[in-house]
Amino acid sequence: MPKKKSTYPAPADHSSLCLQYLRRCGGSARLCTINFSLGVIQTLVNRKLVKVTNTGAGFFVELDEAK
Repeated sequence: MPKKKSTYPAPADHSSLCLQYLRRCGGSARLCTINFSLGVIQTLVNRKLVKVTNTGAGFFVELDEAK
């Protein structure tokens, strides 16, 4: 029996938009100011594209330039 297609669109992966945002912000941004979900941030961390650092003044999301 073939699988039915959903009439609802699948949720879009906004990880590329988040990477674009970080590039425009100079490579890092405060975690509390980012309007992307924590799931998107976690996906980018798992892919080793970004890293989250604690500077003592808050958490920052930074592009991981070690490619």
